[in-house]
Amino acid sequence: LSSCTSAAEKETGGAEQREKQFRAHRGFGDRRDGVISARTYFYADEAKCDQHMETFLSCIDASSGSSEDGFSAIKLTALGRPQFLLQFSEVLVKWRQFFHQMAAEQGQGGQTALEIKLEVEKLQEALANLGIATKAESQHWFTGENLGVSGTVDLLDWNSLIDSRTKLSKLLLVPNIKTRQLEPLLSHFTEEEELQMKRMLQRMDILAKRATETGVRLMVDAEQSYFQPAISRLTLEMQRRFNREQAIIFNTYQCYLKEAYDNMTVDVELSRREGWHFGSKLVRGAYMEQERERAAKIGYEDPINPTYEKTNEMYHRCLDYVLEEIKHRRKANVMVATHNEDTVKFTLRRMLELGIHPSEKKVCFGQLLGMCDQITFPLGQAGFPVYKYVPYGPVDEVLPYLSRRAQENRGFMQRANRERDLLWAEFKRRLLAGTIFSTNP
Repeated sequence: LSSCTSAAEKETGGAEQREKQFRAHRGFGDRRDGVISARTYFYADEAKCDQHMETFLSCIDASSGSSEDGFSAIKLTALGRPQFLLQFSEVLVKWRQFFHQMAAEQGQGGQTALEIKLEVEKLQEALANLGIATKAESQHWFTGENLGVSGTVDLLDWNSLIDSRTKLSKLLLVPNIKTRQLEPLLSHFTEEEELQMKRMLQRMDILAKRATETGVRLMVDAEQSYFQPAISRLTLEMQRRFNREQAIIFNTYQCYLKEAYDNMTVDVELSRREGWHFGSKLVRGAYMEQERERAAKIGYEDPINPTYEKTNEMYHRCLDYVLEEIKHRRKANVMVATHNEDTVKFTLRRMLELGIHPSEKKVCFGQLLGMCDQITFPLGQAGFPVYKYVPYGPVDEVLPYLSRRAQENRGFMQRANRERDLLWAEFKRRLLAGTIFSTNP
């Protein structure tokens, strides 16, 4: 037990620290505090969640009516009780943490998530030594669905043990190293809380079906890191169901997170094994200040990359991975959601090198309405699928949101000045050429 705990602490930074991230904290009850560029929702009651769902349905319909290949974005915290997302996230993180503890025991610490292959025999011995399960008792863990047939178990095999396609609250069992017991962490849900959980899943299902019927792609936005494991897992379940023929459901990956690459590569590998289309939106991230303050205040490891440059490296690493996937399988799609010109240039260069043509519509670009038109318009004119993200809502909410986005985008005013200079130069060129009212170059 002591050796396992020691190895785990070296590998994960301590079990207790990871758990703190998923505890509700009064000081951060207002999730808007410190968030400069994201829409937030608060749980009032189930009727309000139904109202949000109806708004999202209207957005899907509007997108369908205005574009052949439209997108709509949703946030899962608008569709249910956030406490469920917190608890579910803790379960998923603990389950994955236990996998890495076992990997450290087998001398595989420090490897990427997909490189780790646990030997089933050693894993069963470790479970028996810890008193969690005898070899006979753990035998059924690795039967069915070809688990352990190769003699090893990887992270995807491990995750399938808590496959949420079956009843979540019955299956979410997490090994507790201290008590040497398997704990059903969601078993203390009240009947009402379990009903709330089911309603959230039902709302997601209704939205996904409407998106499929109308030909609109549905992007599930990323949110705070303490909700994100649950949000990503539930989005993954929708992808498994609705992305069989094409990418309808898109998951969002925040590249300022240290674990962004591991998360993306694991999901891509699952899509390969199960044969569905992988849909992704890449962003840098919108909750940095709040995330760092919360981690420091509560006492867990900062989940954000230490520098802007490291975040850029992560973004390009994730982007390059999915572009390679598009080249080799043509069953992946990515929205490059960025205002960063260097990232756009990187994408165009890699698409050319990999032979990915804009007409395939496997790669699209997105910018916020009213920002960075000097990126958006040339991309559209060159034949790339490019989208403007359109905020909606009461003026007193939307205008502060837009102003925060302008403040967040470093160098935004410099880019605005550059765009003004380019427009002025084009105006003078047309004036001198006598083509001031012509749309032809």
